[in-house]
Amino acid sequence: MLGTQNHSPVRIGFVTPLSGPEAEWGHQGIDGCRIWADGINASGGLMIAGRRHRVEIVLHDSALGAERTLAATRDMVERQRVRLILTLGGDSFAPVLPYLMQKRVLVSTLLPSDLSPDTPYMIAPAEVHPLFNVTGVEWLARAVPQARRVALCSQSDRLGLPSLAVYRAAFEATGHDMVKEVRYAPSATNAEEIVAAMLAEQPDVLCFCSAAPPMMQALTEAAHALGFAGEILACTADDYPRMIARTSPEFMAKYTFQFPDFDDPKLADTSFFFSRPKAFFDSYNRQYPGKWNAVSWEYASVLDLWHNAVELADTTAPVSVLAAMKRRQEMPHAFGPARWYGTPLFGIDNALVGDWPVVKIRDGRARIVEFGSVLEWLDAHEARLKLHMTELGQMWHQRLSPRPVAQSEISLPA
Repeated sequence: MLGTQNHSPVRIGFVTPLSGPEAEWGHQGIDGCRIWADGINASGGLMIAGRRHRVEIVLHDSALGAERTLAATRDMVERQRVRLILTLGGDSFAPVLPYLMQKRVLVSTLLPSDLSPDTPYMIAPAEVHPLFNVTGVEWLARAVPQARRVALCSQSDRLGLPSLAVYRAAFEATGHDMVKEVRYAPSATNAEEIVAAMLAEQPDVLCFCSAAPPMMQALTEAAHALGFAGEILACTADDYPRMIARTSPEFMAKYTFQFPDFDDPKLADTSFFFSRPKAFFDSYNRQYPGKWNAVSWEYASVLDLWHNAVELADTTAPVSVLAAMKRRQEMPHAFGPARWYGTPLFGIDNALVGDWPVVKIRDGRARIVEFGSVLEWLDAHEARLKLHMTELGQMWHQRLSPRPVAQSEISLPA
C-alpha cells in the first residue's frame, strides 16, 4: 500500500577522518548528515517504489589506516548494503577506491581531484575544492590591488598539492608576484617556523591554501604574533570566532576565505538547491553550538541531491541514481546553477561546478562579499592550471602512477 513503512533501512556510509588533523571535517560533517537524516525519518523515511524506508548512517574513521578502512568499507558494502558512501577524499580514502569502483558503489567526495576515468562511480557534487579558491584570488586582486607580493604554504598531500596548484595558477593569472612557497608534511606542527619563512620575503599577502583546521588556526595565530599586518587568503576559516579572540577583529578583517555562515543575507535571495539554508544553519547551531565549519552543510547538501535523484529513479540502485543525477549537463547545486565538468583536469565530467562565494569577516561574522564564477575562470585559464597541476604531479594520469615527492622538492624552513 502506498506510504507503508518498510522496516528495511536505507544505509549510507560515512568514511572520512574522525581523528587526526582533519577530524573536524569529519565530525561536523556527520552532524549535518544526522540533521538531514532526522528530517527524512521524521517525515516517514525515503519513498521508494511506494514504500517508505528509514535512513541509517554507518560510520568509519578513515584515519585509522588503509587496512582497517578497507575492511570496514567491505562490511558496509557486502553486509550492510550501503547505497551511497560519503567521504572527504584524499590520501586516507584512496586505498579503498579500486574496490568500491569494482563493486559499482556510488561514492561522493569533497575533493574532485580524486576523480579519474578509473572512478566512474565517484562524483563531486557539493564542494569543488580546490577549484573555487580562484574566486578569492580574483576578488582580492580587485579589492586590494596594491597587495602584490604573495607568500604561500601548503601541506604536501592530496589535499594540499592540488590547492597549491590552483592558487599558483590564480595568482599568476592576476599578475601577483609569488615571492615564497613553503611545502610541509601533513603531520607538521611548526606553524611559527613556516610563517617566519614566509615573512622573510616581506609579502603583502599570506596564502595558507587548504590547511587542515588545527594548522590553519596555528598559522593564523603565528602571523598575528609575528606582527604581520597584510592580507590573508585561505580556503577556510573554521572556528573564526576563536581566531578573532586569539588575534584581533582588525587582523581578521583582512582574512579572505570561501565558506559563509548559512544565515548570510545573500543566501536568502539566491536560487540554490540546498533546502532552506538559514533553517538548517539555525537547527545545526541549536544541536551543535559552536561547531559550525566549512563542511557542516556539505554532506547534507550531497544527500539532498542524492535524494532528489532517488525520487526521480524510484530506486536506490547506485548506477540508476547516478544516471538520474547526470541526466542533464546542467543542474542546481549549493550556490546556484552548475555544470558537470572535469574531463580536462580529471579525465571525467563528474564534478558539479558553478559559482562559489567569497567571504570576509564583517562585524565579527563570516559574510559573502560576492559570488565568483569558477566556470568562467576555467574557460579563461584552464591551460594555465593544467601546467601547475602537472608540475606538482596532480593531474589524473599522474596520480594513477604516483611518483614520490623528492625531499629536494619540498621547500621547508631551516
